[in-house]
Amino acid sequence: MATQRVLFLCNANSARSLMAEALLRHMAGQDFEAYSAGVEPDQPQRATLEALDRLGVNSEGLASEPLETYAGQYFDSVIILCEKTQQQCREWPGDAGELLFWDILDPRLNPRKDAYAQALQEIRTRLQLWLNVKRRET
Repeated sequence: MATQRVLFLCNANSARSLMAEALLRHMAGQDFEAYSAGVEPDQPQRATLEALDRLGVNSEGLASEPLETYAGQYFDSVIILCEKTQQQCREWPGDAGELLFWDILDPRLNPRKDAYAQALQEIRTRLQLWLNVKRRET
């Protein structure tokens, strides 16, 4: 399989999209280049980095990036992780082989104590399924 470029998008690029970027690198970094960005980027949430660390996923180098950083670039897959961003990115300003929408609840808005771990697990489960499909396609 040739290395595929994947971009994860969410509103602030401080939790879900960073989790997805780090998880994809952890799970299949040899086959994928993972990136993430936000429509209104903020700083990475400390709880995001802690949840990744607890799972044994390297969070070094993760940074919130604006969507414009990747405008005009080609990605094999662009995966949008929240409804707000989906509304704003209907017309992705780059080129993508596929545009997917996974609505993951923002852990900052989830009152559960384990909200970040829950979001991380949901993203991990979806990535596992998606990777199974990708590997069958090649």
